[in-house]
Amino acid sequence: MAGDTERLVVLFSNEVGWLLAENPAAPWIRPRPTAAECAALFTELMEHTVPEDARASVDTFLVDGTDAVLMGRLSGTVRVTGESFEGPFALRLTVEGGRITRHHLYENSLSIAEACTP
Repeated sequence: MAGDTERLVVLFSNEVGWLLAENPAAPWIRPRPTAAECAALFTELMEHTVPEDARASVDTFLVDGTDAVLMGRLSGTVRVTGESFEGPFALRLTVEGGRITRHHLYENSLSIAEACTP
C-alpha cells in the first residue's frame, strides 16, 4: 500500500499518538500527529530507501484488548548513500474504532543514522 496514501489514511485516526525518536539524519523519521502525515511516512520511506532491500520480520505479536505489540527485526538500504541498516524493533499500536490511535516505534536509530551519513 506504500504510495497509496488514500488507503493508508483510513488506517489511522484523525489524531495519532505518534512516538518515534526524531532522527535528523533520516528525513522520513519525524513527528506525525495526523492520519495524512502517518500515511505519508510510507511514501517517504520508499523515496529514501531501496524498496527491494526492505525487510521486516515479526517474531512476537502480543494483543491485549485494543493494544498490540509487535517485535522483530528490520533492515533496508538508504537510496542516497547505498548504505544498509539493520536491527531490532518494537512497535506498540492501539486500535480503537478500527483505526490506529497510537503508533510507538522503537528501532535501531543509530544504525539508520549511520546508513544515512555519507
